[in-house]
Amino acid sequence: MTEAHADGPDASGTPDQGGAHRSGFACVVGRPNAGKSTLTNALVGEKVAITSSRPQTTRHVIRGIVHRSDGQLVLVDTPGVHRPRTLLGQRLNDLVRTTWAEVDVIGLCIPADEHIGPGDRFIAAEIARIPRTPKLAIVTKTDLVSAGRVAEQLTAVAGLGSEHGLEWADIVPVSATTGDRLGLLSDLLLAQMPVGPPLYPDGELTDEPEEKLVAEMVREAALEGVRDELPHSIAVVVEEMIPREDRPPERPLLDVHVNIYVERDSQKAIVIGRKGARLREVGTNARHQIERLLGTPVFLDLHVKVAKDWQRDPKQLGRLGF
Repeated sequence: MTEAHADGPDASGTPDQGGAHRSGFACVVGRPNAGKSTLTNALVGEKVAITSSRPQTTRHVIRGIVHRSDGQLVLVDTPGVHRPRTLLGQRLNDLVRTTWAEVDVIGLCIPADEHIGPGDRFIAAEIARIPRTPKLAIVTKTDLVSAGRVAEQLTAVAGLGSEHGLEWADIVPVSATTGDRLGLLSDLLLAQMPVGPPLYPDGELTDEPEEKLVAEMVREAALEGVRDELPHSIAVVVEEMIPREDRPPERPLLDVHVNIYVERDSQKAIVIGRKGARLREVGTNARHQIERLLGTPVFLDLHVKVAKDWQRDPKQLGRLGF
């Protein structure tokens, strides 16, 4: 598990005013590329979810833990809800619906730099069907637009709530990049949580297994710089992580063996690159992230394999963890 750093946003929390300790789960939802993972990382103060400019980057429910003196906020980052074209897409949507039915509060992320569209309306209609769970509207990416545009989006989001019978507990504009109003958002989310003790030990930032985090870091590195249609075809599985034998304690080395799966031979060639250059770049970028996560030197062994049309094959989806 990664450890908390005091210099992360909201890492120290707000001063305890003598109120009851609160703890609970907040689900962060939205259409693809609405800024959910970036927001989760910013609130936690450490990277627990991978980010990319490519839509539909998140494929698993990732829990990031915010520790405060007055409570503990467990942020549940989810895949972007979208119109599915494959069995994988259908399963990801089902995963999101299951998740948001089990949390204490739902935060709908809507980017400030894009007009409200059919995807936003679809999700608003979906969460409106969940009774009693408080809903916050979070206008993300405010650093990318003018103050006037932010005001226009806040009005539009209020209208979206009225359109679907949603009574927003709050509407909050934030920037995960600059940190603007992140503290306020943390306060508002925690205020919706039930009174209770911490759910996770102090300093723990995620409950995700290290193997899953490592796999996600490799996938993030592989997503950068490839063709637009390729990211959805990439899946990553960590086969094993074992300490190198015969290494002295002061010079440890962890062998990490990873398979990158694509759907066609042509995609395999793209990931590997000319004379293996692209795969080496993926390995270098991912290794730095993994070493920071695990706190130990790593030998990263990457192999690219073809699993034909795995996004549409129930058996292969199961083998790949979906």
